Amino acid sequence: MGVDKATLMVGDVPLWRRQRDLLRAAGADEVLLSARPEQAWAMAADGFQAVLHDRFADCGPIGGVCAGLERMTGTHLAVVAVDLPQLPSAWLQRLVRGSSAGSGCVGVRGDVFEPLAVVYPREAKSFVWERLARGDYSLQSLLRAAVEQGLMMPVPIARAEEPWFANWNAPADLR
Repeated sequence: MGVDKATLMVGDVPLWRRQRDLLRAAGADEVLLSARPEQAWAMAADGFQAVLHDRFADCGPIGGVCAGLERMTGTHLAVVAVDLPQLPSAWLQRLVRGSSAGSGCVGVRGDVFEPLAVVYPREAKSFVWERLARGDYSLQSLLRAAVEQGLMMPVPIARAEEPWFANWNAPADLR
């Protein structure tokens, strides 16, 4: 992209602020930001209870999920990628409503999970840690195993909802 995606604008709001506000609109009491140490904008970002850094370098999004599960104080952790500019708060509210004690919810299309617009239960912390310790950084395999064990419940993503999960990975995506 040439710049940190979190600083790209959606209308007149940077993506990081849009996602923070999305979580608040979905009912989040505590909003945490997972960022890399070199992301200077994150240290100046307001409205977060904490800015978290991964304990392990180069492990991808699972590192942020782990950091959030370790720091959270509630029963569930809603995770939202910064580069999902069309995701509505209604999606997160739906996942929260489908979650229960010890179980979270994840969207699925066919056999592919949507790993970065998901609600994890607190009980997923040790499950995530085990994956990190083995060097298995795949959220797809983590979620598949978590669904098989009843830790996560799959929520079908309808065809009309698919545009919500389009992320920004290249300049052409901004159009």
